[in-house]
Amino acid sequence: MKYLVKPFEDVGKNTARMIVIFWIGALLLIWFLTSMGERHLFPSPQQVLTGFVELYNEGLVVHIASSLWLCVIAIFVAIIISLILTYLSTIPVIKPIAIAVSKLRYLPLTGITFYLAILISNARTMQIWVLVTFMSTYLTTSLLSMVNAIGEQEFDHARSLKCNRWEVLWEVVVKGRIDHVIEVIRQNLAIVWMMLVTVESILVAAGGLGFLIKNSDKFMNHGRIIALQIVILTLGLSIDFILSFIRKTFFRYSKI
Repeated sequence: MKYLVKPFEDVGKNTARMIVIFWIGALLLIWFLTSMGERHLFPSPQQVLTGFVELYNEGLVVHIASSLWLCVIAIFVAIIISLILTYLSTIPVIKPIAIAVSKLRYLPLTGITFYLAILISNARTMQIWVLVTFMSTYLTTSLLSMVNAIGEQEFDHARSLKCNRWEVLWEVVVKGRIDHVIEVIRQNLAIVWMMLVTVESILVAAGGLGFLIKNSDKFMNHGRIIALQIVILTLGLSIDFILSFIRKTFFRYSKI
């Protein structure tokens, strides 16, 4: 057993599964112990189960669909903006704009929503653009790092094949890094998912998982809050798995 606590130790698949099962069991045990008694840290499993039932009866599926649709639109717009800025950043006159956008990730949410409220009157549109702003800044930062990490030999190889500069951009940066783009999107998608609850509170009437959490918190229903956290985490991990599966399926020989 000593090898399990040594750094950089290689373990087999069965051993890795046993480790995961051990930690899941430990987490469930901690949850059970901390939910016992009159005063407890977490709601009991029974309260969480009851929360799931109540949420389902109140239209949980509809709220999930609303949140997913909001994220799909925001992610699509953010990807388009970030890819255009990143690819055009190879042009000297455009590069400062791309870098400036990446630096906007230090802006607080309050400042962004204040200026967006001045420009946009529709609350649903404002939700989308808050998410777009956040994801675009982080996505552009990661994509710029991806472009900067391309070895000079790859550009030289394209030039040796008589490619002009636009062809070099297309073959090396665009086509040659599609698998990396999917990986970058997968990693940065968590930012949008994490901001979901906060952004959906801008327009409560539109519903969504954020509305359900705010409503549950208002009435101090901790069982429902934990149930919603489980739903959000499960959906986020499912999206992450799908993107990872797509990358590994269509780009089997790519490396991170």
